[in-house]
Amino acid sequence: MSLQFAYWAPNVSGGLVISKLPQKTGWDFEDNARYAEIAENIGFDYVLLQTRFFASYGAELQLEAASLASALAARTKKLNIITAVLPGLWHPGVMAKIISTIDHISNGRSAINIVSGWFKGEFTGYGEPWLDHDERYRRSEEFIRVLRELWTEEYANFKGDFYSLNDAQLKPKPIKQPEIFQGGNSKAAKEMAGRVSDVYFMNGNTLENIKAQIDEVRALREANGHGPIKFGVNGFAIVRDTEKEAKQVLRDIVEHADQEAVEGFKQSVKTAGQSTSDGKGMWTDTSYENLLQYNEGFKTGLIGTAEQVADRIIELKQIGVDIVLTGFLHYEEDLQAFGEKVMPLVREKEARLGLEVGI
Repeated sequence: MSLQFAYWAPNVSGGLVISKLPQKTGWDFEDNARYAEIAENIGFDYVLLQTRFFASYGAELQLEAASLASALAARTKKLNIITAVLPGLWHPGVMAKIISTIDHISNGRSAINIVSGWFKGEFTGYGEPWLDHDERYRRSEEFIRVLRELWTEEYANFKGDFYSLNDAQLKPKPIKQPEIFQGGNSKAAKEMAGRVSDVYFMNGNTLENIKAQIDEVRALREANGHGPIKFGVNGFAIVRDTEKEAKQVLRDIVEHADQEAVEGFKQSVKTAGQSTSDGKGMWTDTSYENLLQYNEGFKTGLIGTAEQVADRIIELKQIGVDIVLTGFLHYEEDLQAFGEKVMPLVREKEARLGLEVGI
């Protein structure tokens, strides 16, 4: 199948890099509605709405993801809308109902991204327990199992360590089964993907490391007797007329880094990757530069001319990536430019190499 394109919705203030460099990116509803309409008109497949309740990495203002997803569902026609959700702050039965409602508003375009959580302050601030890393993933897996039960069974029953259902009903069911996305680099995250998820999102990384994650999760799927899973990777796109210009934009982002916010983010994520049982979670070996783009999007290498970025995306496709999740510095212009300059080149290269129907 052809590679699919997604983009991060900037539904929190401050843009997608922790830098004081001016960003032509808005965060409010009208801004996000405009970006969604641009994205679907130029061929994007998905938008991912971030979940954030408290300020972090400079994101002082936040629009709640599910509420915004409902509004964007009514303003769009083709774009698949992924709502990011934090188990522990939502009950899965309530969220199953919300996602089903968004599915009806959108006529079958809803999806969900399960975020197991890295920001301890959001949980303790709301008086909710902060679980150890692997326990957060156990809870997330139960959350997913409850969603599926409610979306498929007339009377749903479930007994777990975190959630229970007793002849629970959900009507109307979704028009079609919403795709379930998840992220995470740790062993616990990969094992969860091997059992219950539809799409495994990865932080930005090198080709070698991305392929290693893909191979590991595929092996887990096979060992569990499950069918294929799709893979998405985060990449921050800086596309300019010359490679020199693109790299200068990256240097400008780094030189204008919001050092206080970066340090705060660095301390927050210690409760994520560095607390894993295997020491291989998210942000465990990241550099200062890569913390500036909070899902390590610079690492993926979508920085250069349109031709160079399209070539890199083809390399990602060839190692098994199905979805490229993009972020931009200036959404007002970079989102549209990516769709007009990079995506057509990717389609041409896929066709020439015979990749649009798989390898």
